Amino acid sequence: MRPGVVALASASLLVVGAAPAGTPRPPLPARMADTGGGTQLISAVAPGAGSTSGTVTWWDRVDGTWVKAGSASARFGAKGLVEGARRRQSTNTTPTGLYGLPYAFGIEAAPRGTSYEYRRVGKDSWWCQDNDSRVYNRWSEPRARDCRAAESEHLVSYGALYAHALVIGFNYERPVKGRGAGIFLHVKGRGATAGCVSVSRDAMRRILRWADPGRKPHIAIGTAKGPTAITRY
Repeated sequence: MRPGVVALASASLLVVGAAPAGTPRPPLPARMADTGGGTQLISAVAPGAGSTSGTVTWWDRVDGTWVKAGSASARFGAKGLVEGARRRQSTNTTPTGLYGLPYAFGIEAAPRGTSYEYRRVGKDSWWCQDNDSRVYNRWSEPRARDCRAAESEHLVSYGALYAHALVIGFNYERPVKGRGAGIFLHVKGRGATAGCVSVSRDAMRRILRWADPGRKPHIAIGTAKGPTAITRY
């Protein structure tokens, strides 16, 4: 036997965490640092921080194992993705991180079978993005007096994009002015978003029928690897 062969073979057996050949990789949620404590999860993954497209997958935890319930192609911000805690408003970036999903809304009626709280958009429905307003990053109907129209989204004007949507709880519980407002999972248009995550209308309807508030679904947004890797959240 050539010198060094035994040592090399022995060293190969000591690789920490090495999985035997052919061992299936655990599902994505099982590799994440946190999934929010519920038994449903939406993952939104882009190849890299500069990407504007990727994949949204929704998962169920069944008997202790995460099982894929569906997936769809997705679009992200026109300027890619950025760590949520470092995001700034009006940068066209999608914030990475793990977030709750407070409620759903839409210009159209909720898909049959939807159990999530669902608000219908009307002509007086606004989402305030005015940093000087007391209702910053909140639905406002009618628009609050201290919330300028030029600094807000008139929801009904977004047409097909807001046919159906889920509010992503980014900067929502204790809003930090200037960090960003109005980040949703919604129906996609022709291109990248202004910071939201978007999927097809069919996928959005499937997600709304699937989401069960009693199972505390969250959404995790991140990249396949790097500092904003989804497995960090």
